[in-house]
Amino acid sequence: MPAGEREGLARVALGALAAALARYADVPAIERLARSAPALPGPAWTPAPRDAPTPARIAIARGPACSFHYEENLELLAAAGAELHAFDPLADEALPPGAGALILAGGFPEVFAAQLAANAPLRAEIAAFAASGRPLLAECGGLLVLCRELDGHEMCGVLPARGFMSGRLTLGYREAAAATATPWIDAGERVRGHEFHYAQIDGLDAGAPAWSLTARGRTRAEGVVLGALQASWLHTRWAAQPQLAQRFAGAAAAAAGAAAVPSRGHAMAAAGGSAASSGARS
Repeated sequence: MPAGEREGLARVALGALAAALARYADVPAIERLARSAPALPGPAWTPAPRDAPTPARIAIARGPACSFHYEENLELLAAAGAELHAFDPLADEALPPGAGALILAGGFPEVFAAQLAANAPLRAEIAAFAASGRPLLAECGGLLVLCRELDGHEMCGVLPARGFMSGRLTLGYREAAAATATPWIDAGERVRGHEFHYAQIDGLDAGAPAWSLTARGRTRAEGVVLGALQASWLHTRWAAQPQLAQRFAGAAAAAAGAAAVPSRGHAMAAAGGSAASSGARS
């Protein structure tokens, strides 16, 4: 269970662990042992971008329902010039203003389905954002939030699909190749990630597949791309592909600028125009 989902219980558990460590462990001896280890070979990982930062504003779903993030992904986005503006889908009725892109993170929204359904103003804002053609990345729990319903509770209706708890765990690391281009990844580019979900979806017959996933010798299509929207079960980690964060920030900046001066292309995206034409990265 992610700590962010039950923060109060997590803090109690951490306090108990800290007290036990202080009472039963020789902390100075542990520190001396750790400091005696030789230096690791090779350079330390850094989120510093290869290119000049691109100022951008990105809305990030956080809070108990969307608590799963790879921290390196957020560090890479910030280093690429993005301002990350958090919102809580359970409590906030509006998206952060001026965002050029939206990330709906993983988590366990099925635990909070009734509360998500009750926040109709935010569900409408997310649907409008998706229709605007701006970049939208939804992973695992975020995929469920975009569905028409989740366990009978109304969601955002961006995807014509129904999410439901299945009682069966899908779990494992994945090798993934992008099956369809988005503004931040080219078709064929490879990433690594993982799946972890008890929920399933049916009726997802819109758009093109997001990924070609390989695990245990089997390959399958997964997720969906609709223009600049990518939604899938896959949690991707960008630490080995920092260019993805730079492209995402660049796409957010470009989309924010285009929203200020509406173009024919964005009008087509808002009206449900060609996914192939609006999804390709220039």
